[in-house]
Amino acid sequence: MTSSAPAAVPPGWYPDPAGRRQWRVWTGAEWSEVTRPFPSPVATTSLVADVSLIQALRRVLVVGIVGVLGGLSLLVGVLAHWPATAHPVPWWFALAASNVAVALLVVGSVVCAFGVRELNGRWSVEAFIPGFNLFVASFLATRRLGRTRLWRVVFEVGLLTLFTVAAHDDLWLCVGPIVVAYVETSWFSALIDLLSGPTVEARGSS
Repeated sequence: MTSSAPAAVPPGWYPDPAGRRQWRVWTGAEWSEVTRPFPSPVATTSLVADVSLIQALRRVLVVGIVGVLGGLSLLVGVLAHWPATAHPVPWWFALAASNVAVALLVVGSVVCAFGVRELNGRWSVEAFIPGFNLFVASFLATRRLGRTRLWRVVFEVGLLTLFTVAAHDDLWLCVGPIVVAYVETSWFSALIDLLSGPTVEARGSS
């Protein structure tokens, strides 16, 4: 697309100058081929870009997922090598690492509790279940995206349960928390992008 815009306009997403119902990226010099459709009226009504919700989702993305899954992984690893086991670590390391793991789990669970509250619009019992509230938030997030898949949540919880029980015997199960973290990050990022919508910040062109 070769039509131009005033040079003073910063790079970013703008309504398509061709008049189509979509956004188009202005690189600062020309219009790129990167486009994004306008949200439908239904999506605009049901997915209002509420600032507090977006902030809560970002905290879950950055802190909640790392806290819950990272804390769980660290705690399982420490317990598998607790002093007096077959392959022990020093007492000082076991105590320090277990305290860090518990702290991560607590912080992650608190962040996820607020995420559930924002997604639900109110406090509910499931928001206060430590660790599990991450998956409650994930279920609510995918429901807002119109892609509710309860079996996915059940699979992820089952995978983490298998990791917790058997990781000390089968080290390959350590990929479980990594897979879950990747999937959860993808869903929360998708909802944040949808709620935020196109911005006029510089994003460049592809």
